[in-house]
This record gives sequence, structure tokens and C-alpha cells, in this order.
Amino acid sequence: MPVDFIGLIATQDGSESTPATGPLVNRDYTARIARAHEDSGFDQVLIGYSSAYPDGAQVAAYAAAHTSSLKFLVAHRPGFVAPTLAARTFASLDHFTGGRTTLNIITGGHDTEQRRDGDYLSKDDRYARTDEYLTILRRAWTSTAPFSHEGRFYKFDDFVSQVRPVDGTIPLYFSGSSPAAYRTGVKHADVYMFWGEPLAQTAEQIASVRAAAAAAGRPVPRFSVSFRPILGATDDLAWERAHAILGRIGSVTAPRFFRNRDKDNPANVGSQRLLAAAATQDRHDRALWTATAKASGAAGNSTALVGTPETVAQALLDYHELGVTTFLIRGYDPLDDTIDYGRELIPTVRTEIARRDAADLVTA
Repeated sequence: MPVDFIGLIATQDGSESTPATGPLVNRDYTARIARAHEDSGFDQVLIGYSSAYPDGAQVAAYAAAHTSSLKFLVAHRPGFVAPTLAARTFASLDHFTGGRTTLNIITGGHDTEQRRDGDYLSKDDRYARTDEYLTILRRAWTSTAPFSHEGRFYKFDDFVSQVRPVDGTIPLYFSGSSPAAYRTGVKHADVYMFWGEPLAQTAEQIASVRAAAAAAGRPVPRFSVSFRPILGATDDLAWERAHAILGRIGSVTAPRFFRNRDKDNPANVGSQRLLAAAATQDRHDRALWTATAKASGAAGNSTALVGTPETVAQALLDYHELGVTTFLIRGYDPLDDTIDYGRELIPTVRTEIARRDAADLVTA
């Protein structure tokens, strides 16, 4: 099974453990970190969504102008613009980036954050709206004739778009760890995304998505898992660095991307699952470390894989054996870590997967 690597870019440096410098919209930094991901062998970069931060589609367009092959996974929350407008927006972006656009659908797990943009629906209603929204979005990308729609959340007449994605549609990435998320996600997702839990819990999540897909009569999506690798020349040096990072979390005024309002009682199930794993022990499996999730309130993907590039590569391969084919990896020192991942970690994983695939062909 081939593997894809996704990073993360923002318009300003900084993380939960590293203070941001410079303006919020730093064009030079945005171009630099995008090029660093491309040069380091990443396939895509995620552009996150926040009610207070720059628009992801515009960030993607700018970064695409400074790269040639990198794809842009734009986080998008259904409900704040009409799906017909979103269909045209992202189809247009897909053309201007040369077919390098993908979408990360964020239904929304934080009521407070949703309300900042004027959304007061309950969580289950948000998933119902996402279902309707994505149904319209897919049809808007493929229909060559005007169509009308009247549903629970959207109504329009005689819509047709003259701009369609380069390859006919745009891949949709989806996340969520609740039963409502599974039911909605399997209807629409090309890739289902999880945060970095222990292997046993990740296997449970994969099984839940597979079961939901079977119940809905839908194909099983591909799977992605997200981590924060912390590398060192030796395992001991990596752990020394990891504890230094942990000591800085909480002392840095982090962007809202990285904060839960109530870090001990997050509303979304994904964060609750990370904190539950952290409550049992800090270290899991080969290299998984959950102390960083506990310190940050598990706001976003916040669990680390700690060790040498070889150790962390083997840990990623453990997840690959579960059926994971996409890894979202981002560092606590965003730019420097991106470069480090490209030197050894990404090539090591790709080489080993290619070796295993070749061995499988020989024995088939």
C-alpha cells in the first residue's frame, strides 16, 4: 500500500511550545514553509481553519504560486457559506493550483468556536447539515444540467456551475470519532482521519468506520493518522528534547488553532479519546507519547512519536500494518522539523513500504 505524507502550513510561525514571531500574515514565511514541505517530500499540506485566522483558500492559492507539485488540503467548515458557492470556490482554486486542491471537512466539535462564526446548531444537527452540504457539493461538481434542491438546511433552484474540478471532483478528507461522525463520514469521505491514539484504539476506530461503511453499503475510505514526531540523533536525545518541549507547553501564548477552552473537559470526542489514553500512561506502544496531549488539552493532533528517525519510522509502519496509508505529521518547531522529517523519516518509511510491497509481489 503506498503512503502519503501531509504536513501543515500557516501564515505565521510558532506552536504550542514555540512563540510566534512576525505578523500574523507573513508572506515570506508562508512561501518558505510551503517550499520546505515540497522539498522535504511531503505530498500535501493541511491549512487549518479558525474563526480568527486567514482564509484557507486564499492561503492555498498564495502558497501554490510558490510551489509546483505540493497539494493543499484546505480545512473547510460546512454551514458558513452556501454549498453552491463553496463548489465554485474550490473548483476555481483547483484550476488555479493545477489540480492540487483537496478538502478537509470540519463539522465542528467546539460549540464556542462555532458560535464565533454564528453557528448555534447542536453537534448532531451539524453532522446532519454536513451530510446535506456534501451531497450538494458533490453534485455541483459533476452536474452539467441545472438542478434544484430543497432539504432541511438548504434550498435553491436551477443551479449549475460552469467551473468544475480539474479531475471531475475534489478528494474529501473527513474526521470525527462519534457515531454521528462515522455515519456521515463514510457516505462522503475518500480519506477518514484520526488523531494519534495507541495502536489498539486506532484499530478500534478503523473497525468502527469499516462497520459504518458496511452498514451504509459504501466503500471503505482510506485512513489517515496524525502525529507530532520529536526526533533526535539517539532515542535518549529525542526524549530529552521531548521533555524540553513539554516544559514549554502552557508557557507560550499559542494560536487558537492549538487551544481548547476547557482543556480538562473538551467537547469533541477526538480530544476526549486522546486524554483518556493519556490518563492511563504517558508512553504507549513503540514510541507514542501522550503527555503533550495532556498538557495542551488535546487541542488538535497533539500526541508525539519520540525517537530516532528509524524508531519513529518503525512506529509509523506499525500503523501502516493496521491499514493506515496517510500520515499527517507536524512538528513543535514547524519549519525546522519539516526539514528534519524530509532528511530521514519520510525516506525511511517510503523505502521500507516499497520493499515490503515488492516482497509481497514476489510471494503472491
